[in-house]
Amino acid sequence: MDADGLTFACAMTVEERIARRLGRTALVGLGATRGVPEGKLVSFGIAGALSGDMPIGTVIDATRVVDESGAVLWEGGPLGAVPARTGTILGASRIVDDPAERARLHAATGADAVDMESGRLARSGRMVGCLRAISDTPTRRLGGVAEGAKANGEVDYVGFVRGFARQPVVTMRAALGARRALKGLEALA
Repeated sequence: MDADGLTFACAMTVEERIARRLGRTALVGLGATRGVPEGKLVSFGIAGALSGDMPIGTVIDATRVVDESGAVLWEGGPLGAVPARTGTILGASRIVDDPAERARLHAATGADAVDMESGRLARSGRMVGCLRAISDTPTRRLGGVAEGAKANGEVDYVGFVRGFARQPVVTMRAALGARRALKGLEALA
């Protein structure tokens, strides 16, 4: 994978630390709330599985990004990341945590995984690739992990602890899945 001239756009600081090993980075926050940087962009980070055939830790080198109606927002060749497999990412406007909603979105769009940044980056017209690692299964909830992220991309430790107190097993399972996804991204560097 040739990273020259690319900016790896990341929602969270933990993703950005990994992406720095590949090249230039930009912290865009959840849903790219901090804005979309200039230049050629790669959406980089973790994603939730919509398809049951995407094991936790799998890296997707996306060839398509779609919205919730299935409309194509971006389409292109893979970046050639190794190890990775090609797939489709759904750019959602929110965290999709409900298993029934994940199943519905998969059926409606054919997407393999969902994140909150790729759609906005694709709409900018500057996205040239998308590398996303699977952090969970379509049937598992996120618990406190969903509460452990601030919109600006920083970790919300208080939110995570509150979520953990309410759903310790669910939160711990989701946190371990996120860790495996981050390890999958590290393997690219």
